[in-house]
Amino acid sequence: MTPASPAGIPAVSVVGIGADGWDGLPAPSRAALAGAEVLIGGPRQLDLLPLGECPGERVAWPSPLRPAVPGLLAAHAGRRVAVLASGDPMFYGIGRALSEELGAAALDVLPHPSSVALACARLGWPVEDTEVVTAVGRPVARLSAALHDGRRVLVLSANAATPGEVAALLRERGFGPSRMRVLEQLGGKGESAHEGVADTWSHLPGDPLNVVAVDCRRAPDALRLGTVPGLPDAAYESDGQLTKRYVRAATLAALAPGPGELLWDVGGGSGSIAVEWLRAHPACRAVTVEKNPVRAERITRNAERLGVPALRVVTGAAPAALAGLPVPDAVFIGGGLTAPGLLDACWAALPEGGRLVANTVTLESEALLTDWYRRHGGELVRLAVAQAVPVGGFTGWRQAMPVTQWSVTKSPQNSRS
Repeated sequence: MTPASPAGIPAVSVVGIGADGWDGLPAPSRAALAGAEVLIGGPRQLDLLPLGECPGERVAWPSPLRPAVPGLLAAHAGRRVAVLASGDPMFYGIGRALSEELGAAALDVLPHPSSVALACARLGWPVEDTEVVTAVGRPVARLSAALHDGRRVLVLSANAATPGEVAALLRERGFGPSRMRVLEQLGGKGESAHEGVADTWSHLPGDPLNVVAVDCRRAPDALRLGTVPGLPDAAYESDGQLTKRYVRAATLAALAPGPGELLWDVGGGSGSIAVEWLRAHPACRAVTVEKNPVRAERITRNAERLGVPALRVVTGAAPAALAGLPVPDAVFIGGGLTAPGLLDACWAALPEGGRLVANTVTLESEALLTDWYRRHGGELVRLAVAQAVPVGGFTGWRQAMPVTQWSVTKSPQNSRS
């Protein structure tokens, strides 16, 4: 770790730079770079600095970048270090990694207008009404969760191939009519733009420094996916092991996902609970445990299709497969309740304030949940759904199997009951 100097001067300057290079930097940023003994950045960024103005030693980031940060900073401890970042260092930039490693007090962050700010300025889009998805170091599949008819989305590209990947994803997800604009070298002398429609996108890969602007338009026959839990059952690939739509909505309401929280989805089936937990907020995290390898692969496909490829899928039988998992904020048990020790292991893993929700349709598991409800409290409810179906020339109700649901928040009062 490189701490702040004894005089309290930050040890590392983090300087945002745009495609306009040295000419576009304000005086404080130029001074930080000119006075640095070590300049760290990507090769493209380092090439933007004039040798005569910035004589410091130049060090290019290795790949992969994040694991190299501690060692690289330690190697230059005690020297004046300036780190180059694209645009705003604290917006999907290296500033986050440096802050996590050194602490905010050791940094002097000098931002440049971000590519998002520049793109919205060119497009006339209000920044606060524009969704941003990054494909830098992350799957393009994350874009799927941001696709809603009439919305505007900016995709921060990883390279020149990203626009083509975005167009392909839009077509696959039923958003082929969407208008796309690729903005290259924003703010630089070589700034340019290309536009078209995803369905007919044929532009060859261009400059690797680009942002993709998407005006979302859903095809008339595409399945509509909302923002709240309870997506249509047809949104999932399934062999029948799927928490159905209305029960799923009630289950997510009981689990109450919050930003940054981690869910264990035990007995994943098709992964629908974990998927919709992750769709509740971009910072949500989830692990699903499924003993059937075929179903585990299916969960992975569902997560990617629905825009949450970060879902971690563990193939194995619980409770053994739970060993070593990070501490959950909530646990959902959708199958295997009668497996010896499963409920005990899930309950023991929960911290105080953590939530547990379990669903069942069998009498044996219902008896188990009734006993845990008696000992630990919470809520025990029965969810019954009926659908209208043809009965000869008339219409009647077809009752689905009722679902017994136990939900509880762990507290000092019930944790040892």
